[in-house]
Amino acid sequence: MKIAIVEDDINMRKSLEIAMNDYKEFEIKTFKNAKDALKGIDDSFHLVITDINMPGMDGIEFVKALNGKFEVIIMTGNATLQRAIESIHLGVKDFLLKPFDVDTLITAIRREDKIQKVKKTVAQISQKSDADSFFGTSKALESALNIAKKASKTDASILLLGESGVGKEVFASFIHENSPRAKKPFIAINMAAIPDNLIESELFGFEKGAFTDASESKAGQFELANGGTLFLDEIGEMPYGVQAKLLRALQEKEIRRLGSSKSIKIDIRVISATNANLSEKIKNGEFRNDLYFRLNTIPINIPPLRERKEEILQIAQKVLEQNCIKYGFELKIFSDEAKKQLLTYDWPGNIRELISVVERAVILSECNEITPQELFLESRGFN
Repeated sequence: MKIAIVEDDINMRKSLEIAMNDYKEFEIKTFKNAKDALKGIDDSFHLVITDINMPGMDGIEFVKALNGKFEVIIMTGNATLQRAIESIHLGVKDFLLKPFDVDTLITAIRREDKIQKVKKTVAQISQKSDADSFFGTSKALESALNIAKKASKTDASILLLGESGVGKEVFASFIHENSPRAKKPFIAINMAAIPDNLIESELFGFEKGAFTDASESKAGQFELANGGTLFLDEIGEMPYGVQAKLLRALQEKEIRRLGSSKSIKIDIRVISATNANLSEKIKNGEFRNDLYFRLNTIPINIPPLRERKEEILQIAQKVLEQNCIKYGFELKIFSDEAKKQLLTYDWPGNIRELISVVERAVILSECNEITPQELFLESRGFN
């Protein structure tokens, strides 16, 4: 297994090199920063292990730049735990709290190695994503859903608020499916996952020759969503300069591709979402006040999973069943102790983290009963 380790602290980097030199099954290459890693990582690598706090490009920006091409393990201290949670939103499935011993890291690497091997040997079933429906119910969820049901019948702009991983895209899809636009496209775009210099062309499209690499014309997400719903996730990450163009598109109901002088009429419903404090961003001059009010006609607060405890085991069971079918395993069960740990853990990454943990446990468990040891929540700061 070929592994890239990205760590700016020379002592930590050298320590990992020395410690992992004893494990001949791993080929290790280290990088002192993310930019060097991007230049040196190719398709021969199987796994990337990276710190979060690094000068220049930090770990979150690095994960965005990798664009899902590699599985990633995040290393983080308590001070950057929240940033590790952000990484879950970008598809990172494992993170280790510093300080950790080399055995903990090796265990995490071997977990990932086994998961990759299982996934390679299993034909993926064509099915809706785990995140495409509600797998549980609770009073807190029902309260938010009642607002969503009422709002779905209108064309009003909706702003979904809540922590990363609470299911904002699920809510957006639910609103679309229960709206008069249900038979038209539902297009979701994550602002946090797109480099700033590409967001404008992604949203509005471009004409051939509009910039150096524009070898042919391309429709943007606004055009693709015409008649339906455009979901703008992590709207707080939208560059300030693009916000004015978004506001104009919403007000005038028309857009203009980059490099074009022709306006295109659009008929869409916009749902946006954020886990950021937009009021604070407005005060800091990072988000437009007029755009905020345009997007925030109907705000819906989605509570975190720790406030929806009734859903935890319901969701976990559904994900367990789906993954047993997906990977061709006999139906597995959670031990009583595993259930207690699932209920006790704080789930800072919310539903997305729970789905990831259960899928991993299904793959790694050696028998049909999943134990606390196979949930591996200790390395995440289990409390």
